[in-house]
Amino acid sequence: MAENRAKKAGIGAEIDKKLEQRYDQEEEAGTTKAVQLWINAVLQGEHEPIPSYSQRDLHKSLRDGVMLCKLINKLLEAEGKNKVHVQKKVASMFVAYTNIEAFNNGCLQYGLAKEFLVQSADLWEGRKGPFLNVINCLHSLGFLANSKGFTPTYTGEIQKSLNFD
Repeated sequence: MAENRAKKAGIGAEIDKKLEQRYDQEEEAGTTKAVQLWINAVLQGEHEPIPSYSQRDLHKSLRDGVMLCKLINKLLEAEGKNKVHVQKKVASMFVAYTNIEAFNNGCLQYGLAKEFLVQSADLWEGRKGPFLNVINCLHSLGFLANSKGFTPTYTGEIQKSLNFD
């Protein structure tokens, strides 16, 4: 989907490059692997596992929002809260966006701050830099789940750097 976009220039291109570098830093720090392992552990037997922590595999597995809805439903269920609706047959971008919105609503219901929610385009398009926002959302959700005693435990580390250069 992203391959249909015009190339960015100037400050837009610089921002994208910095976001891609930040994604690489998070991957190097083990955040993407921790996210992959945690989601697979939570959804074991209920969804096809994410095959690796590569950005490509994460994007492919999460893109339609089905896995995300199943994840948030497990967390909500553990608290005795209502599950979000998930559309399992995703034939279009619009259905995927509905699932992503349902995931975000579930995250709010679970107690995640709105600043950590997923932007639908960041997930759907899968461009490496903006996909960092998806990873950050799941990283934060994992820590929130840990604070509530949810198991399996999220094993990501708090190594967030605020260095944007």
